[in-house]
Amino acid sequence: MGGSSPCASCKLLRRRCAKDCVFAPYFPPDDPHKFAIVHKVFGASNVSKMLLELPIYQRADAVSSLVYEANARVRDPVYGCVGAISYLQNQVSQLQMQLAMAQAEILCIQMQQEPNLPTQIDQDEKSLLLSSNFNNNIPQYLGFASSSTVIQDPLKRESLWT
Repeated sequence: MGGSSPCASCKLLRRRCAKDCVFAPYFPPDDPHKFAIVHKVFGASNVSKMLLELPIYQRADAVSSLVYEANARVRDPVYGCVGAISYLQNQVSQLQMQLAMAQAEILCIQMQQEPNLPTQIDQDEKSLLLSSNFNNNIPQYLGFASSSTVIQDPLKRESLWT
């Protein structure tokens, strides 16, 4: 960075910030926590090697990913960002199931309100939709797997992008 304040990485590592410092464009001096967490998880040498292997136009995205992954790993040392992804996938599955149940309920209500209309639903499907065990059977018909090993609610904490 030359004549101005050293970047966050050079400041943390207590070294002189050169003009061609690979960290300077991505770790500004006003945000030292950003580099500190990446350094803690990945190490400065590894981050430097990763950035130097990438084309310049991809480095900002790589740093953003490293910061996200480092924050996730610090918050959840076992699962890291995989825990957050699993939680979100589980949430999507639950919402898809709720949507399917709501659509089936709408269909049942429409069938009850207009019984004279011809339908393409055979008697077995109709009895399935109208049965009291419908709520218990829907996951097997929709093919949603339940995930009991997912970490419960890692996203209610602070943002991983900090």
